[in-house]
Amino acid sequence: MNCASCKEKTCYKGKDCTKIAEDVKKAYKGDALNSLRVATRIESRYYMKKNRIEELILYAKEMGYKRLGVAFCIGMQKEAEILCDLLLQYFDVSSVCCKVCGIDKSYFELDRLHKDAEEEAICNPIGQAMILNNEKTDLNIILGLCIGHDTLFTKYSEAPVTTLAVKDRVLAHNPLGAIYSAYHLNKLTVKTEKL
Repeated sequence: MNCASCKEKTCYKGKDCTKIAEDVKKAYKGDALNSLRVATRIESRYYMKKNRIEELILYAKEMGYKRLGVAFCIGMQKEAEILCDLLLQYFDVSSVCCKVCGIDKSYFELDRLHKDAEEEAICNPIGQAMILNNEKTDLNIILGLCIGHDTLFTKYSEAPVTTLAVKDRVLAHNPLGAIYSAYHLNKLTVKTEKL
């Protein structure tokens, strides 16, 4: 498959170039079908009308979720507090910071961000997932977890996971800015071989 390079996009007009459509249709049942219905309803009714937080609230309410979890980066403490205050108007909310448990990087022999620091806690995405699993959340929200930490959190979360914001310290948490900006795109194109 190479959908990114396909110029036709006949799938948009209902054509199946994969030959697996019938198998895929069978996968949409129970919670998966309900999620698809709710997400599609929100898209069709509120396209370009609601922001991502509004859509998140609508989705969680329509799915019947009662308890939401927020796994956030300590660098987004302020944003996490505001988000949780907003969500608390509609749901029970549990939040967990990436540095939870305070495990020092030396335990796993990990590189330190601050070379001269005597102690520096790891980011702990598995711990975040375990805590939210214990809280019995219905839906977990990623807020700014580092690359790789987000994948571990998603893997270990028992509840479905959605991402509200990804971390990109260089581009104000807008990683697509690297594609929209000729300067950054050129840097990526030139450096790709050197990465």
